[in-house]
Amino acid sequence: MSPAAAGALERFLDAGKTAIPPLTLLTAVLFYFGYVSARARYEYFGVDVDTIGLGTQEYIMRSPQPLLTPLLVVAAAGLGSVAVRAAVRKRIRTATAVRRLGRVAQGIGLTTLIAGLVLVSGYTFLRDWWLFGLVTPLLIAVGATLVRYGATVRRSPDGAPPFRRSSVVLGYLVLAVSVFWMTATTAQWSGRGLAMADANRLDKLPSVILDTKESLYLRSPGLEETKLPPSEGQTFHYRYRHLRLLIHGKDRMFLVPDRWSASDSTIIVPLDGSVRVQFQFQNQRPQAGR
Repeated sequence: MSPAAAGALERFLDAGKTAIPPLTLLTAVLFYFGYVSARARYEYFGVDVDTIGLGTQEYIMRSPQPLLTPLLVVAAAGLGSVAVRAAVRKRIRTATAVRRLGRVAQGIGLTTLIAGLVLVSGYTFLRDWWLFGLVTPLLIAVGATLVRYGATVRRSPDGAPPFRRSSVVLGYLVLAVSVFWMTATTAQWSGRGLAMADANRLDKLPSVILDTKESLYLRSPGLEETKLPPSEGQTFHYRYRHLRLLIHGKDRMFLVPDRWSASDSTIIVPLDGSVRVQFQFQNQRPQAGR
């Protein structure tokens, strides 16, 4: 990289630090991963998460679940790399052996990095591979780290000048983007897993009785439609049972049948007075004296 380009990159990064406060960046990251997880979760039930009307706070509150595993993995990988580096330093003492180690690390890293870039170039053909979003950034992250580590090890015995700041920043940038990509993939998997867990125990969701003015012609298996007896002042004429509350949006509810089936559909119920909703008790009967 030319000195002019390196200087431009450094100025851009310094400007970014000033323009984006850490708290704002953290909020944006939490929001993004909460959104990715929620989108995958409710997409399983045929719902576009944007139609629910969740706010920033709701998405941020949903982010710890998908972020827990990646954070633990990154922390474990960091501790493991420190332990490995200490063990290597303890066993390898000569400059020749250190240089050989650096060359091996760079060779493995370069091969791994190229493999990741090949997968990226084949995105059109490999995008449906369910492990693509995890394996590809993992190869790029590991490859970039090994190349950077190997170069550092090879320079240290000779007292060579340190890397240019721009090259170091680019290395960390590649690593950060790769980790971000992997975390987004695990957030999608987390959301999908939560959706399947919900579908496996729909009976644990709040039970809803829905009264409507007109027949909804619902055909999901297990739903029960009852015509209410006519009475003076009665505006609701149909009652539906065996519904469960999937999620409550800003001004609407999303209901699903209490038994999962591939032919089921999610019902959107507006909270505008056109329907009447009752929630049934689900708790265990309280015991006397408690």
